[in-house]
Amino acid sequence: MISIRGVLVDVSRMGASVMSEAHLENPLIAVMGDLVASEEAESRQELHRDFNAAVDTINIKYNKQLRSPLTITLGDEFQGLAADFPSAFDIAHDMRLTLLKQDIFCRFVVGQVDLQTPVNPDRAWNMMADGLAEARARLEDKADPNAYRFSFLEDQRCAPLLEVIGAAMTDIEESWTSTQRAYLISRVLDGESVKDIAARHNVSARTVYNVLGLAGFSLYDRQLQAIRSFLKGEGGGAPERQGL
Repeated sequence: MISIRGVLVDVSRMGASVMSEAHLENPLIAVMGDLVASEEAESRQELHRDFNAAVDTINIKYNKQLRSPLTITLGDEFQGLAADFPSAFDIAHDMRLTLLKQDIFCRFVVGQVDLQTPVNPDRAWNMMADGLAEARARLEDKADPNAYRFSFLEDQRCAPLLEVIGAAMTDIEESWTSTQRAYLISRVLDGESVKDIAARHNVSARTVYNVLGLAGFSLYDRQLQAIRSFLKGEGGGAPERQGL
């Protein structure tokens, strides 16, 4: 049970209901994303270097969870295929925070697909699957400031709820100061203890707790865990076939 702006929602039961409706032949989860306002970067060369480094880092870290690795397709876009929803979300969230360390903002969609052609284990292209068009359309909504987008094949009711949580996470992330970002990302991504963060930054543990509190860490972590809890279930369906 979680609270979203005062409304309690049991996301764990929703995940189970989606799983019970799944009838997919070859279910995988697409991770698609792009950089926000990349054309405004002071140095496109530096951005290109940091972007490629982040993709390489994620591909190494999640090698076992990725069926087709994150691949930079054109300019500032990337895509890949993960084995399941929890892994796909963790990959996308990790990519988001890894880039935030470099003051680079990205948005992504985690979308359910039903693959109709062989998996390409080397590059995420030249594949066809049901659900790719829906995921791509959700990513291409440039007017929506939410960094966290979702698409499902059968039960479309789930995406709006997840995106409300994602929008709240986006607001919190984009309010962080550079210090808050440094402390909180280490805590979330690396599991670094308050004691270790304090030692690395030469501050007291109380200072770290204060920074995490002002950054909204407790609420952020509850939102993060709520999405992860829900995504333990998968949906299914069979819309029009599209190419990746």
